[in-house]
Amino acid sequence: MLPSRTAIAPSPAGEFELIRRHFTRPVRRAALGVGDDCALLAPRPGMQLAVSTDLLVEGRHFLSTVAPRRLGHKALAVNLSDLAACGAQPLAFTLALSLPRADDTFVGALAEGLFALAQAHGIELVGGDTTAGPLTLCITVFGEVPAGGALLRSGARPGDALWVSGTLGDARLALEVFRGAVSLPGEDFDAVRQALELPQPRVDLGLALRGIATAAIDLSDGLLGDLGHVLERSGVGAELEFDALPRSAVLAGRPRALQQHCLLAGGDDYELLFTAPAQAEAQVLQAARQAAVAVHRVGRITAGGGLQVRDAAGQLLDLRGLASYDHFAA
Repeated sequence: MLPSRTAIAPSPAGEFELIRRHFTRPVRRAALGVGDDCALLAPRPGMQLAVSTDLLVEGRHFLSTVAPRRLGHKALAVNLSDLAACGAQPLAFTLALSLPRADDTFVGALAEGLFALAQAHGIELVGGDTTAGPLTLCITVFGEVPAGGALLRSGARPGDALWVSGTLGDARLALEVFRGAVSLPGEDFDAVRQALELPQPRVDLGLALRGIATAAIDLSDGLLGDLGHVLERSGVGAELEFDALPRSAVLAGRPRALQQHCLLAGGDDYELLFTAPAQAEAQVLQAARQAAVAVHRVGRITAGGGLQVRDAAGQLLDLRGLASYDHFAA
């Protein structure tokens, strides 16, 4: 197990010293960054700003046992995933951070994970806030996308193919291990734990799919629920092929009922689910190669409303009891 947050001894540091030491860096793309009352962003002519905010609360979105460096990574990754789903190029982000205490060691490790991912995607911190309170991170990301060129949830059309990136379900499998409901060998647990704690936002794939995909969403709350958002906004239905859903060898070796739960309702995958015209398959695969991300065709969009999930024999799956993540559910 990785060390818990409470195992780290605090060192003396006040709010402004923590900001100066760990979060103040020069900006190159923003007009003005950390240190003033507002950040200033200047998107290029013909571009629109894409803005998204996500909140991570200890005990609700992450466990106290998560390493602070991984927590910094995930806090930014889940926001970058929203930009990816819109086909937006990352520009800048703000961070609001609530801490139980001014723990310099913890904040330093968190900042390392945050900035390592930020540097990989060319996004820079331009402001935020810190305060005392329960451990909570709130990041707002800003990206840019050509005017009228954003990928939306509302563009799916009957006949479109349904695709997902990467593999699904491992993050939920890791959570079930933490909850004591499932037991895995050490190497297998390490692999699925990485999926939970170090998700990889598919920014390059989102950019490559502009002009190809008709609709997109990132898989944060579970495939059934997130696909449902696309179907509702687009006014269409879908047929999903359960056995075509990509899964790791670790998950594939678990009972089928557990696979269904993890793949369809698990959440925390942060892969892209998108639609594209059936005749655009070659373009989709080329975009995936360009982004160095595997994609899998898993179904199709239909004219009728509703969602059907079928197995390899064509039999309908019973979806009762499979519900996506709800932040206000018990």
